[in-house]
Amino acid sequence: MTPRRSGAGLIGRLEECRALDDLLEDARAGHSAALVLRGEAGIGKTELLKYLLDSSAGHHVLRAAGVQSEMELSYAGVHQLCAPLLTGLDQLPGPQRDALATAFGLRAGNAPDRFLVGLAVLSLLADAAGNQPLVCLVDDAQWLDEASALTLGFVARRLLAESVLLVFAVREPTPVKMLPGLPELAVKGLSDRDSRTLLGSVVTGPLDQRVRDRIIAESRGNPLALLELPHGWTAAEPVGHPEARPVSSQIEKEFLRRVGSLPIDTRRLMFTAAAEPVGDVRLLRLAAERLGIDVETAAADASELMTLDSHVRFRHPLVRSAVYRATPLEDRQTANRALAESIDGDVEPDRRAWHRAQGAPGPDEDVAAELERSAVRAQARGGLAAVAAFLERASDLTQDPGRRSQRALAAAGAKFQAGAFEAAAALLATATAGRPDELTRARIDVLHAGLAFAQGRGTEAPPLLLTAARRLEPLDVALARETYLEAVSAAIFASHLAHSPGWREVGEAAREAPPAELSRATDQLLDALAVRLTDGFAASAPMVERVLTAFCDDDVPVQESMRWLLLAGVIAADLWDLERWDLVTSRHVMLIRDAGALSELPLALDSSAVVHVFAGDLAAASSMVEEVRTVSTAIGSNQPPFGALALAAVRGHEEEARTLIEGTISGATQHGQGLGVTVAHFHHAVLCNGLAQYKQAMAAAQASAAHQEQFGAPQWALAELIEAATRSGASKAAYDAFEQLTETTQASGTDWALGVEARSRALLSEGAIADTLYREAIERLSRTRVRVNLARAHLLYGEWLRREGHRVDARTQLGIAHDMLSRIGADAFAERARRALQAAGAKVRKRAVETSTALTAQEAQIARLAGDGLTNADIGARLFLSPHTVEWHLRKVYSKLGIASRREIPTFTGASGS
Repeated sequence: MTPRRSGAGLIGRLEECRALDDLLEDARAGHSAALVLRGEAGIGKTELLKYLLDSSAGHHVLRAAGVQSEMELSYAGVHQLCAPLLTGLDQLPGPQRDALATAFGLRAGNAPDRFLVGLAVLSLLADAAGNQPLVCLVDDAQWLDEASALTLGFVARRLLAESVLLVFAVREPTPVKMLPGLPELAVKGLSDRDSRTLLGSVVTGPLDQRVRDRIIAESRGNPLALLELPHGWTAAEPVGHPEARPVSSQIEKEFLRRVGSLPIDTRRLMFTAAAEPVGDVRLLRLAAERLGIDVETAAADASELMTLDSHVRFRHPLVRSAVYRATPLEDRQTANRALAESIDGDVEPDRRAWHRAQGAPGPDEDVAAELERSAVRAQARGGLAAVAAFLERASDLTQDPGRRSQRALAAAGAKFQAGAFEAAAALLATATAGRPDELTRARIDVLHAGLAFAQGRGTEAPPLLLTAARRLEPLDVALARETYLEAVSAAIFASHLAHSPGWREVGEAAREAPPAELSRATDQLLDALAVRLTDGFAASAPMVERVLTAFCDDDVPVQESMRWLLLAGVIAADLWDLERWDLVTSRHVMLIRDAGALSELPLALDSSAVVHVFAGDLAAASSMVEEVRTVSTAIGSNQPPFGALALAAVRGHEEEARTLIEGTISGATQHGQGLGVTVAHFHHAVLCNGLAQYKQAMAAAQASAAHQEQFGAPQWALAELIEAATRSGASKAAYDAFEQLTETTQASGTDWALGVEARSRALLSEGAIADTLYREAIERLSRTRVRVNLARAHLLYGEWLRREGHRVDARTQLGIAHDMLSRIGADAFAERARRALQAAGAKVRKRAVETSTALTAQEAQIARLAGDGLTNADIGARLFLSPHTVEWHLRKVYSKLGIASRREIPTFTGASGS
């Protein structure tokens, strides 16, 4: 074991060093950790990183540092950190390898999903820690490029059992909190005693006591201030008020005083170096020669504040920032032009373009066009922040108002994709203020609608999209129709919470859209939905059948499928067609996984989880819900938990379900998502029918069924309403609901629809007619995969037989229901069947708790995936974990289940064919 150094050599940092020692010990023991050191400039964060570096002898150490720059170099920080590990790039799974290589510009390809890049970095670091602990030190993390900050934050949250220690130093304050949610250590000022000790160690000559006291007071325990402020103070200067301004400002002022005393050429060399964030000595020398600066002489004069060796190094980042900010704009532009002229545009076109842009004194179309080309290259690497920066600067340099609008719109689009909604809105205002043509105006409206939807103002999206679609009609029919489809989709999700225009008006506008020149699956989808919104379910059913046939065909282009399969799933559910609902949602998940579009994965997985709930495969649904939680946590997504809600409702887990119901209704209402409210009410009705709380079930079902123009849930809610109403003695409500139900079930014609119709009619019938209808319901539903509905049909039939006095037949049906519902995991409905069986004279034991319930949710999920035959690497890719962490979880699974290998897992978890 390496002995602890206990902060040797660092004055007043014993506790901080002990904390770092503990983390290093954990890494040596096979555990991972992350820590963010936060504190003001000069407080000693870098010295603590150096202490950790010295303590890590014999370990694999990687280092990176953010650099303050107006230029966004996507993934520059991650590339700097991971560069020594790139020999292992080819060992990564193919999608991860390609994503990281594209992000680093090592190969051409489609823009990678940033979370797939994060997963690749996680795998790379985990592999590097296979033989010895890995220590990653990132200084000045506040200046990391956005893509690197997000990636490294993602990796830090997913580390667990890889012997990796990742420590960041962040200068505070920052406009937006960097690396939120990670463990942090606030690095504060030294005590008065330690401050005097440090000051005494650097001031060896006599020092007036008044000056000493003033330095101690003004520095507020900041070590850099204690080291630098003595250079410029005398006893004759007024003491002032220590709290009057930040310590960093005082240090900068001291640095600027020292810079101001240097020769003019030395100052010019320093601000030229400050304008070049990479620290390229060769480039600085070339630029200096263009400016007529004697580099050797100027560098010698600047040696106390800046050195030129393998890189340009400032004494402290505050020197660089102070010099650059204090330099007049004209001088900064001159320096940037010299740098641009010194860069080989064939080798580093983006750096050259940026320096040209910073050196431009006014509008310059040639430079703006060069920035646009840089944006295209940044887009290919997945650097959305860089794309936005290049395009925003290009817009600033554009003289023509119309062209400026187009570039500002493109920059706004990149900001929107990066999640910077306020900046996107500001750029949209710039685009609108120019002279946008009709096509640009239409695209502005589309982006405004996207912003409204993303910011929880879903009710504002349909009118904006309709306006855009109408503008596009004479310009681009295909794009106009896609925009009408976006408007229809927005209206469907906003539903009854939408303001004018409502869903019918949107449908009418869509029906008037110009016909497609070449009919695609999306064109058929638009036409079918327009009819559904205006003429109703029955009129649109044949068209919906044809649309689903098209989307179930592999001939639909991948991008088109990824964009619209979610909506195809909505209409499949609405049609009572579980097979095609399952097919389109499964295909959606598969395409997203294959494309590495992980930011879209939670919504697709959630939809598929709901399908599995209807199919009665609650184990698979639970695994998907857990994956949704895992991915959402990893990527910062916050979508409505429909899969979790459906699962809790069918299971009858009342407390969990009610919490999800209340949260979903509140969130959906706040964000103008009427369909979400209706779906939540439907699941509430299912929950209460399972718990035999029929009055509550009836109220919830009525709330959902009140919006029959919506898709899926309101029609299913009618069946819940009929069951609850007949149990509550509200026969008129039941009969009225049944009349509405048949309007969709007859038009659908699927066994699911007609089976539910027969079951519902049986509840309203008597004698032999009821008996025949229950049998028809069971026969039809047994031909489908809607196992929960089938089991409930057996339950209702058995309850009816018991009331009719047919106790033997009742026990048969109730026994089937109890067995099915117990195996499915629909606990509340199973308990209802158990009570009915007891009332019918049968003895029924409560189901024993399964062994696998001893597993945590994540352990159960990993066990199920392992039981399904996935490798550790496959499971890690699914759950954003390294294979090492997966293996660590599996060892805990083996121990809890008392098994020796993954081959025995299916016996305990029900994997592989549950």
